[in-house]
Amino acid sequence: MTHRSTTPNIDLSGSWQLASVDGEIRTAIMLPGDVHTALHRAGLIPDPYFGRNEEKVQWVAEREWAVERSFTLPEVEGDWYLDIDYLDTVASVHVNGFLALEADNSFRRYRPDVSSMLKSGDNSIRIVFASNIAVGAARQKQQPFYIPYSTGNSPIPDGNMLRKPQCHFGWDWNIAIAPLGLYGTIALKKLETARIEHVVTRQTHNNDGTVDLKVTATLFSKGPDIAQVYFELDGERVRLDVGVNGETHVNHLFHIDNPRLWWPSGSGEQALYRLSVELPTDEVTKQIGLRTIELITTPDASGSRFAFKVNGREIFCRGANWIPADALFSLSSPEKTEDLLQSAKAANMNMIRVWGGGFYEQDHFYDLCDRLGLMVWQDFMFACNLYPSTEDFLDNVTIEVDYQVRRLSSHPSIALWCGDNELVGALTWFEESRKDRDRYLVSYDRLNRTIEQAVKKALPGALWWPSSPASGYLDFGDAWHADGSGDMHYWSVWHENKSFDNYRSVRPRFCSEFGFQSYTSLPVIRTYAEEKDMNVASPVMELHQKNAGGNERIAATMFRYFRFPKDFPNFVYLSQIQQGLAIKTAVEYWRSLKPHCMGTIYWQLNDTWPVASWSSLDYGGRWKAMHYLVKRFFQPVAVAAIPSDDGETIRLSLVNDTRADVSVDLAVSILTVKGERRHLKDVQAVCSPDAAVTATSIDVSDIPEGTLLAWHFTASNGTGGEGHYLNGTYKALELEPSGLTVTNEYVEENGSVDINVTASGLALFVMIETETDGKYSDNAFDLAAGESRRITFTPARPLDRGALPEFWFYDLYSCQSAD
Repeated sequence: MTHRSTTPNIDLSGSWQLASVDGEIRTAIMLPGDVHTALHRAGLIPDPYFGRNEEKVQWVAEREWAVERSFTLPEVEGDWYLDIDYLDTVASVHVNGFLALEADNSFRRYRPDVSSMLKSGDNSIRIVFASNIAVGAARQKQQPFYIPYSTGNSPIPDGNMLRKPQCHFGWDWNIAIAPLGLYGTIALKKLETARIEHVVTRQTHNNDGTVDLKVTATLFSKGPDIAQVYFELDGERVRLDVGVNGETHVNHLFHIDNPRLWWPSGSGEQALYRLSVELPTDEVTKQIGLRTIELITTPDASGSRFAFKVNGREIFCRGANWIPADALFSLSSPEKTEDLLQSAKAANMNMIRVWGGGFYEQDHFYDLCDRLGLMVWQDFMFACNLYPSTEDFLDNVTIEVDYQVRRLSSHPSIALWCGDNELVGALTWFEESRKDRDRYLVSYDRLNRTIEQAVKKALPGALWWPSSPASGYLDFGDAWHADGSGDMHYWSVWHENKSFDNYRSVRPRFCSEFGFQSYTSLPVIRTYAEEKDMNVASPVMELHQKNAGGNERIAATMFRYFRFPKDFPNFVYLSQIQQGLAIKTAVEYWRSLKPHCMGTIYWQLNDTWPVASWSSLDYGGRWKAMHYLVKRFFQPVAVAAIPSDDGETIRLSLVNDTRADVSVDLAVSILTVKGERRHLKDVQAVCSPDAAVTATSIDVSDIPEGTLLAWHFTASNGTGGEGHYLNGTYKALELEPSGLTVTNEYVEENGSVDINVTASGLALFVMIETETDGKYSDNAFDLAAGESRRITFTPARPLDRGALPEFWFYDLYSCQSAD
């Protein structure tokens, strides 16, 4: 969405002066931007992400800060207002010394009238940021009863008192520094006849294939007047002359005879229309996609379904959870966000869940999701805490929800509005709410109903889901372990340290959170740790592990499945391989249950800073080993090995998420530790659209001890793949040297690098890495004896002519061997 004003308009972004309110510190700050980054760039604090500097910058959030700048206004006649959004968080705005705004919600847009405060010539604007920590503590004391927050996630207390990203107070993957600043629009605008507040669309898909698109523009004027409003959809332009006074709604209906439909990625094209609503002095432009979407929750023998239907077709959702692109706004950018979302699409995803502990993302995020075909599961910004239900808090939430729903609802990518993340479960996490469940349940219900009512008022017919996870509407049961209905968060493998095959003990209808940790890649670790810190038990590495017991769990899992790695770099490598295997185990089994299960959204796509976490993309956007596995196991047509409950057979499951029949040629073999492939059988299998079938079954007795089951396939839709399955643990394999060699490294004219990798023995999970940022055509792959793989490395930035990056290689044998 773009919002362009042709009235006299002073963009106030750019360089401001930053000062602590006590006057001790002064420097420049760029707005939009955050205080911590400005202080770091001025050399006043160290890099918060390096070493243990997080501990050295805690004081910043305890202070009050002010930003100030001047601007020139030739004349002040008429009505003027400030346009501000993403103001974080408790702040007062002063124009020429007059109080223009008291803000306390970073998820709202503010447009205060400042006409009486301006003067011809030089003017000043000053924003004073209160300490979020101090305000949170004060508001907690004002509550009629104590409102608990998750101390395990949030070492900085009382973040649940503020309408601000909850992960800013720390999380089990985030730095805890409670940043503050202004991250969006800051402008002074003149109000002529009227301005556009919102543009909302509703579409009706008729039985004859046509679509009626109702466009509602909300205009604001200070008094009665006549406004010329232009509605335009892909070249069809209409003018309406309407009477306006205060807030006025203006409607226009476009009838579309031959609509081009918007589809999720992999299911069809992402057709988009340009819609604009224009006044002589104001214009809003949106991209619109025409599609129907339903959430199917019909009862069945297992409980009730949870499936998305787009344009009349059920879509299996393959995706990941999204957290803010950076812990500090100034270090994020639209380009970095696009890189992360492009990586999601490249790994065959069609859904992103915007998790409820961060931001409602900026417009460019949703525009990208529209274009990439990534459906968005949109949480409201409440996560893992309990929250106030006082009248002032709920009134604030109502305004927030109304604004965000009107801002975002026209995006075709928005699939679902979800009330919160894990608030129902949080009722059982705190001593206070366990002792007095009724009081806290009623308080939660007041908040949840406030959100729901505001959603349905702003967008009648919106797809609403009360909480994630939830077994159903007004169902306050345990959706962490009950798998018959609704969406599930399944964390037993990680948090309870259960084995990977435990993922096959549940049959979710839709799993919207499940994850397993790894360390961030070695080149990223080197950005925050010195050589002396390269030990998982060092203070620096422990500070960059925010989940209590996380390092122990990673190591314990290695003991369960692998021989222990020989050194720190291989420890990092193996942590990423086992992370990928964990999520692969879950996804492949749950996809094989289709249509019983219709979605797997793993935790999590990205990182906010360099840290050990559940992400498949490193901070900075590199692909971890897991993301290369994701690309394979999220293929629309895929083959996976699923062991039977009794352990006697292995079935090769063929899943087809496409709209057409697919036939698959499948070659099954035995792979020895010497790297020999022994042919077992050839299979031809057919799978109907949107289904999963068993292509063939293998008796475990046909797999000799100390060997692996392997396969490769080609499908009639032009795709293919390969895989292996080990009936046992990798540590039991007496692996022999893989004999990896690299030949023919050369730089293509387009700047990419071709690498030929050959094995003389069995090479499992071959991983290529370099200090140079970039992506590989494939990684974490297997090679048998005598096999080669040509890999293309595409650097993030063009290489200097003749400069070849230094690559290094991992595989399972060399990881565990002292050779």
